[in-house]
Amino acid sequence: MKVFILLFVVAILISVASCSQDNEEIYMTQIIDHKNTYSSMELEILNLVNNYRDSLGINRLSKLDIVSTVAFSHTTYMAEVGKVSHDNFYDRHQELVNLANAKTVGENVGYGYNSANGVFNAWILSDSHKQLIENSKFTHFGISTEKNSKGRNYFTQIFITK
Repeated sequence: MKVFILLFVVAILISVASCSQDNEEIYMTQIIDHKNTYSSMELEILNLVNNYRDSLGINRLSKLDIVSTVAFSHTTYMAEVGKVSHDNFYDRHQELVNLANAKTVGENVGYGYNSANGVFNAWILSDSHKQLIENSKFTHFGISTEKNSKGRNYFTQIFITK
């Protein structure tokens, strides 16, 4: 009987492990295949960040589509669950290490703002968000804005060092 139970547990573990791997591969394929198009608000946020960095004598950041794709996955998640968060940041960090050769990853999130200036100004007024925007070690960035079912905007901006 103990052998039967042990074999049963092993069979379940193998099937769960194989399902997890398949799901991970499908998810990674979706991220790689996602084509980025930027809204006017997203482009304006990117420009506001680079203009601000210029005014401080800090290097401009290059837009990197894979970073925006990873940001999109988190923005969609926040809009669906209805809360702003850094949930699963470690997963996004690892994705960018693997897909974009990122050495360092930082993230700003926000919600509820109706304009690029609104969210950008809120980030600048927050010390932790401002530190990411002003970090001269970052070389690339991406952005995603999405509306939830109630029309509220959610934002994810990710910075990386390559």
